[in-house]
Amino acid sequence: MKDVLFVGAGGALGTSARYGVQTLLPAAGADFPLGVLFINWIGCLFLGWFFTVTLRSWRIKPRWRLAIGTGFTGGFTTFSTFAVDAVRLTVHDRALTAVLYLLLSVCGGLFLTWTGIRLGTKMTQAAPKEGSL
Repeated sequence: MKDVLFVGAGGALGTSARYGVQTLLPAAGADFPLGVLFINWIGCLFLGWFFTVTLRSWRIKPRWRLAIGTGFTGGFTTFSTFAVDAVRLTVHDRALTAVLYLLLSVCGGLFLTWTGIRLGTKMTQAAPKEGSL
């Protein structure tokens, strides 16, 4: 039951952070959903990095990993809005824009996840080992 509370608390913070970021970015009008793309890219980069560093060297409790990784990042990113935006673009005869959005979202998300993993790996390799100071 505590795991659910940790995920829920993280999710509430992540959703609030997404709302805050969305207010700073252009609205998802008929042109291009840049805000959602940017938010999902940030989430991909962060999650790749976070799980790499916390599983390799930053020893944090599993419940905090759930709260931050599953809760916060899951609440911050938004697959459902991504899907609605892609369909909305298609319905409004913006098929080319929809394809571009899909490609940027998926390929960019995969690339940024990979980049986050690489950054986390480099950070944990460069970090001094415990007891070596």
